[in-house]
Amino acid sequence: MKNPDDSNLLEVGRIDRAHGVKGEVIVNLITDRTERLSKGSKLQTPRGDLTVQNSRSHQHRYLVVFEEIENRESAEEWRGVTLHAEPIEDPDDDTLWVHDLVGAEVIDQHGISHGPVAAIISNPASDLLELQDGSLVPLTFAIDIQPKKLISVVVPKGLFEEEEK
Repeated sequence: MKNPDDSNLLEVGRIDRAHGVKGEVIVNLITDRTERLSKGSKLQTPRGDLTVQNSRSHQHRYLVVFEEIENRESAEEWRGVTLHAEPIEDPDDDTLWVHDLVGAEVIDQHGISHGPVAAIISNPASDLLELQDGSLVPLTFAIDIQPKKLISVVVPKGLFEEEEK
């Protein structure tokens, strides 16, 4: 997810609650890039930057010590705060990320633009591109993707036609 305050930042997790008495917090990551919690990593929040001092896996979440959170009382004040970070670019990785698709213009096989992608909806059969006008297009209809710019799709007749009244 993108942070509405900065189009370059991605939401990577959330502080769930305090853990223990020394300022450690439980973090729920919503990314598989666990290096986001490596020692020295900086994460942005609406309340200011946090620097990871130490982290370790705990069940399906992480126990994290941030330099800026000194004790349990301070940790309690951070409950529910979302964590954001810059995208990690890997030139050898051809994986498409949500931030590569959101904002890209969708053009069908007839050259008609249907506007930009507003969101990606997870769906068991195929993720769906939700366009700004609310239209849904299965990602499997995409034949060419230029990250952050253009998504060419081949769609069946009637997908973009308005309902007859």
